[in-house]
Amino acid sequence: MPYEIFKRIAEVEFSGIVKDVIGMDYKLRIILIDESYVDLFLSQKIPDKFAFHWECRDPKRSIYRFDNIPDKNWRKIKTYPFHFHKGNQDKVVASPFPVDLIDGFRKFMEFIRERLSLQTK
Repeated sequence: MPYEIFKRIAEVEFSGIVKDVIGMDYKLRIILIDESYVDLFLSQKIPDKFAFHWECRDPKRSIYRFDNIPDKNWRKIKTYPFHFHKGNQDKVVASPFPVDLIDGFRKFMEFIRERLSLQTK
């Protein structure tokens, strides 16, 4: 699936929180209005594997990642291989996002938009 689809969704549907979208060799980087960023990876080696990773700028340097990379550490997660890193690398929970890539990306970006709006209140 081409990155152009995700770039357009970020720029059009999330223009209120997206400052820039940069295509890199193997990923798409979405710069947000608070200077944090989302990296979108679509695996070139393993079909249908992806990761949406948000590096926050909060004092804890939180990360949020929705992916389906089959990490054996998360086998007990109900939605495995889909899982969500909630705040840090080791806090992993069942995925709250749809498994469809486009729908999952939109919901992930909605999650970010909601968190950013809470930070400004």
